[in-house]
Amino acid sequence: MRESAFLLGIDTCGPSGSVALGRQAGERVELLGQTELAGRSYSSTLVAAVGELLVSSGADIKALGAIVAVYGPGSFTGVRVGLSAAKGLAEAGNIPVAAVSRLALLAWKAGAPSSALDAHRHEVFLRLGRPGRDPQEMLAGIQELASIHLPPAPVAVCDDGAAALLAQAWPDVELARVPPPTAANALAFSVPQILAGEFADLVLLDGHYLRRSDAEIFGEAAAQGPQRT
Repeated sequence: MRESAFLLGIDTCGPSGSVALGRQAGERVELLGQTELAGRSYSSTLVAAVGELLVSSGADIKALGAIVAVYGPGSFTGVRVGLSAAKGLAEAGNIPVAAVSRLALLAWKAGAPSSALDAHRHEVFLRLGRPGRDPQEMLAGIQELASIHLPPAPVAVCDDGAAALLAQAWPDVELARVPPPTAANALAFSVPQILAGEFADLVLLDGHYLRRSDAEIFGEAAAQGPQRT
């Protein structure tokens, strides 16, 4: 990737999202602009917001050196909309895509080895970082959390749901509360990945869901037919 390139960040995984445009120069990113997106309007506002950011900065798709896509976990619809937009722009402009875990991004933002996001249904998306081990990311409910030893370092959270469930499972847990990560955060976080040339294969790139969709779960149950008693 050429020096001093434009970078586009897309994050539509949470209740609200954002797109950001920055200029990379070496190991730093100069933020040129960020637009917040309402969660229920991603599909109708995302591409237009990207276009407005490019125009306001005097850039176009051909000027992008890379796209940073936060690919989950989070809302199934949000993740899919964001990835579809990132892939479409990447294919049209022959632009590499760096895929970023939202849990890894949250942990980095808080300066903590572990992080958790509200997954609803009394569950959390959990990133567990321990010394000497690769981080693990999983879906966990109260029983799964109870079977895990309390992390020795703070756990990053950005929502009340995750904070409450962790406090219930681990009464002595230390929480590092920060605002939800944004596309601008994703740009800064991804610089080492971009410099190392660690880009996703667009053919294989899919959402980092950690949970199957309702359609998959209920479709599988329907295919099995009624259970005999």
